[in-house]
Amino acid sequence: MRVHAFDVLGDPARRRILELLADGERSAGAVCEVIQEEFGISQPAVSQHLRVLRESGFATVRPVGTRRLYAINDEPLREIDAWLDHFRRFWTPPLEALATELARGRRQRRLAQSDNDRSEES
Repeated sequence: MRVHAFDVLGDPARRRILELLADGERSAGAVCEVIQEEFGISQPAVSQHLRVLRESGFATVRPVGTRRLYAINDEPLREIDAWLDHFRRFWTPPLEALATELARGRRQRRLAQSDNDRSEES
């Protein structure tokens, strides 16, 4: 049975692990250290989260000697992005409108500053 992507990403510890892996490959020990500190959970619990990420396809693991190095597998993230594409119309126009208003405000501040600078020079 394949776990639904949002079930996997619904857990904050797993989301944080993915954030860590987004910066590059990390050893299980390095991931465990951060997650234990930030979430106060045991090493076996972190290992379980890593297993869920691996089995659901969000992470890959490769052994290097005695270490296990984890990395992101971006395919499930691309699938989520494609699914979210159906909903972008709900937030894209408001975000574009916000960007326009922010640019307008910056322009008005620059013009006001230029007017102030000119009046001080007179």
